[in-house]
Amino acid sequence: MVKLTMIARVTDDLPLVEGLDDGRDLKDADFYKQQAKLLFKNLSKGQHEASRMSIETGPYLFHYIIEGRVCYLTMCDCSYPKKLAFQYLEDLKNEFERVNGNQIETAARPYAFIKFDTFIQKTKKLYLDTRTQRNLAKLNDELYEVHQIMTRNFQEVLGVEVSEMSNRLISDTRIYAEKAKDLNRQALIRKYALVAIVIGIVLMLFWVKNKIWLMDGQGTYHPKLHGMSCDSDVLAAIEYVRLCCWRKVILIARLSASVVRDFGMQCNNLR
Repeated sequence: MVKLTMIARVTDDLPLVEGLDDGRDLKDADFYKQQAKLLFKNLSKGQHEASRMSIETGPYLFHYIIEGRVCYLTMCDCSYPKKLAFQYLEDLKNEFERVNGNQIETAARPYAFIKFDTFIQKTKKLYLDTRTQRNLAKLNDELYEVHQIMTRNFQEVLGVEVSEMSNRLISDTRIYAEKAKDLNRQALIRKYALVAIVIGIVLMLFWVKNKIWLMDGQGTYHPKLHGMSCDSDVLAAIEYVRLCCWRKVILIARLSASVVRDFGMQCNNLR
């Protein structure tokens, strides 16, 4: 089936249209789009032997048509019929020339004809099932032959540029993988840091309570003085210590919340 569809001006490799839904179910879609752009760049240098060609790239085939200084390119599974792929491109070419033919040379910005994607998606659906009566008739059409269209390997066509692009993509992939690990680590810390702080504060509260005062059966707090009698001054001192401890606990809680909030903001900035 059709995986990618792109249209570009050959004279300066300016991309004119790209299928907006292309690549959603395609692994390494960005890699193959980069290959297509490299191919356009190569064609803009005048390094093309034929106006129609198929190019092998992994489990897929690029097919392109050049006409009127415009390149119509699609990428399909290797098992997809070559004749249908080129007839799909012919349909795109005919409609694109009819609708936008007078504006192609004056287009100054990339993807100037992105509205043409509507026709691309509609036409792609027609070529989705190779067993429909319409597509079977196209396959049996003896007037449209593709046997003479050359098939070459992408490495042969692009040469050293492919190796450079592959090395660059591998390097970028490693960088992104390391960044992803860092972000995951920060996300885990951000997720569990607050829980750990809250647990620590709760344990501190229990420790302070057991260390300084004890509740009797009526719900009254008494100092834990190991059987010693307590006068009013001692009780006042204990109450003062209790209030100081509560203030420290509240201060620690506020500081902890502030630290967690600042850490969360830093994580968001890193993203």
